[in-house]
Amino acid sequence: MVQPAGERIRIAIVGLHFGGWMLEHEFAGPAAAWFEPVAVCDRDAALTAQWAARCGLPGYTDLATLLEQVPCAVIGLFTGPVGRAALIRQIIDAGRDVITTKPFERSAAAAAQVLHDARARGRVVLSNLPAPHMSRDIAQIRRWCDEYALGRPIGYHAATWCAYREQADGSWYDDPAQCPAAPIFRLGIYLLDDLAWFMAPVADVQLAQSRISTGRPTADTAALTLRHADGTIGTVFASFAIDDGQPYRCALQLHFAHGTITRNVGAIAAALPHQSAQLTLSARHAARQHIASTTIDDTGAGYQWAAYAAALAGRQTPDDATIARFVAPLRLFERIVAAEAGR
Repeated sequence: MVQPAGERIRIAIVGLHFGGWMLEHEFAGPAAAWFEPVAVCDRDAALTAQWAARCGLPGYTDLATLLEQVPCAVIGLFTGPVGRAALIRQIIDAGRDVITTKPFERSAAAAAQVLHDARARGRVVLSNLPAPHMSRDIAQIRRWCDEYALGRPIGYHAATWCAYREQADGSWYDDPAQCPAAPIFRLGIYLLDDLAWFMAPVADVQLAQSRISTGRPTADTAALTLRHADGTIGTVFASFAIDDGQPYRCALQLHFAHGTITRNVGAIAAALPHQSAQLTLSARHAARQHIASTTIDDTGAGYQWAAYAAALAGRQTPDDATIARFVAPLRLFERIVAAEAGR
């Protein structure tokens, strides 16, 4: 990674249930070259005091007070998704930029509106999903599609999993209205974002979900069957109940008219580090069978801190394509909720 020139970007961390994890794993790690945490904030006074003491930073229990008293360019907003748009509006109205996390919002309309508002105010809003740049593995898949003239998509299988043994804690994770199809909303949403680079808009969706090992009232295993406007059919599977030593693997099998591409993300072999992608191609092109494979060492998954710093420096406000990528999965989940309510 090319190290940044000049001072690090001052950032205040808001929402410490997940923001605490971010402080420990990201801001004390890969983000540290680019961003300097200068304050923490959460409505839970005890949680705020805990992280303020741990990080040696001033702590706040009110966002408005933080915005008034803390000089920083960016707010790292790591609250739950429900109502996040209103918090983002409060932040951009105070003249700050935002880095946040997935899922961006629960309401597609609220998400779209606040992103348009951010653009109108000249504010930058960034997230890990959608990421600022296409990941290198997706870019390679697209190159193969063109190079081997794979044609239109026919179908796909997508899967991700890990092993959580969670207990109910009263958070938004426990509420089906706030966290619909929980494994998909929390993990499978990455796969939905990947698929959006190749697939037409979704026409129909069906959900199956179950509770196998979780202590939460929401599901821990779920599968979507999706039919797209062009007739492509696919499945997205996500589970918190699988412990096979390969957590957060994001496997894709993409079938096109003239070929199949597979991607396995995760520690699929001892020599393949986490967040690496092994891609394989089988294609029929120019009357010949073609087999190809490659390994991408860095998929671009997670938080693209260098890209965030560049976007902030370049004042890259949300354009129409970016807004559409933010909003599309949220509209899909609204359809899932409506379909489940009508069953």
